[in-house]
Amino acid sequence: MNASFSRRRLVSPERMRELMQRSDLQGALQFGSHAGAIALSGTALWMLWGTWWVVPIFMVHGVLINFLYAAQHELSHGTVFSTKWLNEWLGRLIGFLMIFPRDFDKIQHWAHHQHTQNWEKDGELVREPYTLRSYLLWFWGPTYWHSRVTRILRLCRGIVIEPYIREAEHGKVIREARIHAALYLAIALISVATGSWAAVILWLAPMVIMKPVHQLQNTIEHLGLSHKDDILENTRSTKTNALMRWQMPYHTAHHTFPSVPFWQLSSLDAEMRQSGAKPHQMGWIEFQIEVLRKLSSKSEAEYPYDEVWIVPRGDGSTQRIEAA
Repeated sequence: MNASFSRRRLVSPERMRELMQRSDLQGALQFGSHAGAIALSGTALWMLWGTWWVVPIFMVHGVLINFLYAAQHELSHGTVFSTKWLNEWLGRLIGFLMIFPRDFDKIQHWAHHQHTQNWEKDGELVREPYTLRSYLLWFWGPTYWHSRVTRILRLCRGIVIEPYIREAEHGKVIREARIHAALYLAIALISVATGSWAAVILWLAPMVIMKPVHQLQNTIEHLGLSHKDDILENTRSTKTNALMRWQMPYHTAHHTFPSVPFWQLSSLDAEMRQSGAKPHQMGWIEFQIEVLRKLSSKSEAEYPYDEVWIVPRGDGSTQRIEAA
């Protein structure tokens, strides 16, 4: 997108080439640690099922599964591994687990980066403006999961309605949805035939029930910001903790330079700030408090289109870098 600031002014081309280097080692360490944590929590969940210990383990396991989308996101960008096929096929595996097919997600997310906060073109913003009710239904999961499942079923019928998917791409997303649906059906039939609840206990139930924790990250990145074509005005970074190792809280840095790998985003964010950038930033909980407060009085559609309307309490200002 054509933002209202100069990227060269933020980071030099020479430094950017350094930051954009992929690493199979860094990717393996991050992905391996995430997958390993899921394997450990899943094993504990299965072995301790029927005891009170299952409650905290179930919650941790569900959070770990949901945050696999951070991996899918980075894999779609092709920035996790320098080996290209690893980015693609691990992305396909995670897309299957998340009920969010990889090719569809990649097309949608590309439109999101190209047209961030554009109501007509942003692949992740093709929705009705939130009311308090619709926001809560999305945050807690009912409409989120309904949209994921019904979209796959619709694509299986050969119906593509998303405006950001080009006609030449229709066959790809339809085929992908049909493969996913066939595999989901196979898992269901095998589970019924064997009387196994493994898929529910170790995958579906934790993922669905713990979705709201992931929504704390999902909803904060753009909601309540300007719809102008300006990354520093339409994208928000996140105050979070060291456990967020995929580093997607540096969301403004990611949108400014989307080809920079996750493990370099903290350095990129620091260099952007040293060059004068002042990204919008909030914590998960303070953001949710403000969203609920604002949507309690009126819907998203009633707030200014080109102004920031969710900021930290006591901070009514917005910042930007003017054109170089």
